[in-house]
Amino acid sequence: MSPLKRKKLSKIRLELDKLDNSLIKIIKKRTNLVKKVLDLKDKKNQIVDQKRIKSILLNIKKKSLKNKIDPLITNRIWKNMIWSYIDFEKRNFKKK
Repeated sequence: MSPLKRKKLSKIRLELDKLDNSLIKIIKKRTNLVKKVLDLKDKKNQIVDQKRIKSILLNIKKKSLKNKIDPLITNRIWKNMIWSYIDFEKRNFKKK
């Protein structure tokens, strides 16, 4: 790789790092909202809502296409996020 390309790569990586920092803040906000949702659930079997999951993924696909983002990327990200939060809810469920 040429020195010029290395410099460009370094700048782009800095931008990615800044964006990652922003994403961490957003994930913290999302986690706090998920905690509030979990507090409202009475039974552990209320944690997984397949209808809601399908709706979210369909919505993300539409928004991805509209914004010219590869929907396979966003689908994978959201599925992982959803199932990560489902796992979080199951680990933190404290009711009957």
